[in-house]
Amino acid sequence: MDSSGRSGFERGRVLAALAVLVASLLAFHSAVPNTVGRIGSLLETFLPWLAPAVPVLLVAALLRRSVTALVAVLLPAAVWLGLFGALLLPPSGGPGDLVVVQHNVNDTNPDPVGTARALARVSPDLVALEELTPSALPAYRKTLEADLPHHAVVGTVGLWSRHPLEDVRALDIKPRGIGPGWNRGLRATVVTPGATLAVHVAHLPSVRLGLRHGFSSDRRDESARLLGAALEAEKQDRVILLGDLNSTVDDRGLDAVRAHVDVEAPGFVFSWPASFPVARIDQIMARSASVTHLRALPPTGSDHLPIVARITL
Repeated sequence: MDSSGRSGFERGRVLAALAVLVASLLAFHSAVPNTVGRIGSLLETFLPWLAPAVPVLLVAALLRRSVTALVAVLLPAAVWLGLFGALLLPPSGGPGDLVVVQHNVNDTNPDPVGTARALARVSPDLVALEELTPSALPAYRKTLEADLPHHAVVGTVGLWSRHPLEDVRALDIKPRGIGPGWNRGLRATVVTPGATLAVHVAHLPSVRLGLRHGFSSDRRDESARLLGAALEAEKQDRVILLGDLNSTVDDRGLDAVRAHVDVEAPGFVFSWPASFPVARIDQIMARSASVTHLRALPPTGSDHLPIVARITL
C-alpha cells in the first residue's frame, strides 16, 4: 500500500497504458494511417527505435512499485523481440559467393579517390554507387578498375564488377513531374563463373520531413512502385538489388519492392546519416539468393555510410 492506500496492482495505470500503446504501435504499425503527414511511414522508418521506451517504462514501473505496470511492460518487450529479435542473432552460413558494396557517395564528396579506395579494401565483387558526378567519375573509374574492370554508368548511378556485364540498360524509375535529365537507375546482367544474375541499381527520390507537410514521400513511393514493376518483369531468376532507396525495409512505401526481393538480413546496420546513423536507407536485397554478413564500413566523404554484404547464390 502507498500513502493513498493503493496496492501495487492499483498504482501505475498510466504507465501500463503507455506500455500497451507502445506495444500496439509495434504490433499494428501498418494500421497507422498515412492520410495526414504520412505518419504511418514515418513511424515505420524508425520503428526499431521504439525499443528505448521499454527500459524507460521498466525503470518508471520499478520506481512506482507498480505490479500492473511491470506486467504491462512485458508486452512491448515481447512484440519488439518478435519483430526484430532475429536481427540480434549472429549471421549464419559460410563465406558466400559474392562480396557486394552499396554506397551513396554524395555529389559533394571532397575525396572521391579516398572513398573508392575505402570500398576497394574489402575486395568486393560488385560495387554500386549513387550520386556520381561527371567531375568525380574519372576518380572512381581509375581507382576501382584494377580489381573491378567491368563497369556501367547511367546518369548518376554506376555499377563496377569483377565479372563481365551484359545487357546493360537504363531502369526507368522516374516519377511524374521530373525532367528528362533525371536518370537514377540501371539494370545489368552479371556473368559469374557459377551463375548468371541480374543486378538492379537504384536511387529513389529523397523524402522530406517538415512541420507543414509532415513526412513527404509521394515521389519516392511512386519511384518504388516503378522499381517493383521492373523487378517483377525481370526474367533472370537470380536478382540482386542495390541502392539508396531512401527507405527502411519496414516502411510501407517499399511494399512494391519487397514483394519481389527478400529483405531479410542479419544485424542492425544503419547507414544514414554518417555522422550519427539512425536508419538504413541503403539496401542490399536479393531474389533466389541469400544476403548474409551485412555490415557498415567506416565513414567516407559522404553523408551515407557504405554497406557491404556477402551473398550466397
